[in-house]
Amino acid sequence: MTTAISSAPVKRTGIVHDRKYADHCTGPDCPERPERQFVLDDMLNEPEMRGFFQTIVPRPAEKEELLQVHSPKYVQRLEGTRGKGHTYLGSDTQTSPFSYETALLAAGGFCRAIELVNSGQLDNAIALVRPPGHHAERSKAQGFCLYNNVAVGVRFAQNRLGLGRILVADWDLHHGNGTQHCFEDDPSVLFFSVHQSASYPGSGNFHEVGKGQGKGRTVNVPLRAGCGDGEYVALFEKVLRPIAIEFKPELILVSAGFDIHHDDPLGGMQVTPNGFAGLTRSVLNTADICCDGRVIMTLEGGYGLQGLKDSVRAVLREMAGIQLSDAAEMAAGGNPKLLAYPLWQVRRIHGRYWKHLNASLSGATTEPDPTFMERFIERTARVLDYLKN
Repeated sequence: MTTAISSAPVKRTGIVHDRKYADHCTGPDCPERPERQFVLDDMLNEPEMRGFFQTIVPRPAEKEELLQVHSPKYVQRLEGTRGKGHTYLGSDTQTSPFSYETALLAAGGFCRAIELVNSGQLDNAIALVRPPGHHAERSKAQGFCLYNNVAVGVRFAQNRLGLGRILVADWDLHHGNGTQHCFEDDPSVLFFSVHQSASYPGSGNFHEVGKGQGKGRTVNVPLRAGCGDGEYVALFEKVLRPIAIEFKPELILVSAGFDIHHDDPLGGMQVTPNGFAGLTRSVLNTADICCDGRVIMTLEGGYGLQGLKDSVRAVLREMAGIQLSDAAEMAAGGNPKLLAYPLWQVRRIHGRYWKHLNASLSGATTEPDPTFMERFIERTARVLDYLKN
């Protein structure tokens, strides 16, 4: 991969960062733990990172901002956990005495980053917040998530800042079910997710394309385990970019999960820090075409501490322009055998909604031979979807 290195940043990149994000304590057996915050603190204090970024002081999300996404009963339930010991909101999600305040800072900090980038005070930003958010449903906490930070950010951008079309790109290992469900009937929001198939929470299959007026505005690309840098960047280059250019977003938000790192304890993917840099460069290039480079990311998963630290560092250096990766070169290195089936499915299903996609995937014209597991996953997903409805 070709990477150019600069001695100084060329972009004004902001970081939502606060030690209070470590106050959400989930217990010793939970992989979403305060140590995630500590390793990022250490990384930001490295000599080669100091002085290059602007700290964004988070503010708590307002209740009316939360109610644009979550039900009043759910917001009240979370508020009721304030100051209490460990409270289980589901089999995999719990709160501690300061979790409520921390969750408010996570959602509100992301909104503050959006505001600063939209106003032109910053070029781009990333919110290094806890707890994550993309699994949180309107009335349900799950997957370590309390409030859906990225969804709250979308509605903040639309209702408070007056923006219209918003693109949400999610590269977390797990499908962002809460985000999808929040916007699946809304044509003003394009949700694009690349995730590991047959993994938690079980949603995000190819045929989930949105509902009603939002049909075609949900694009899911489930991948078999083992995909790495080239495969991920190729999907952002060949699928997301042509759709985004046609959609014309006014802002791009990213649910940045780092559990696709090759050493993540919950993952099965092979992405390296260079791959995260390539993904970031691809998104930034797309944003340069669509929305004057306005990109704001928020931290989702990523549970291997060293991998999280190294990967977020690579993303930050790319956002600031300290390094410039060649996303096209990285995409060209993707394994055709791993890409053939998902690219064919995306063109088959979404070509009717996005004419630019047909041109981008003109080579994916014949059905590849999917593996037995891919056939099994797709058929099982269709049966489950039928039973739900």
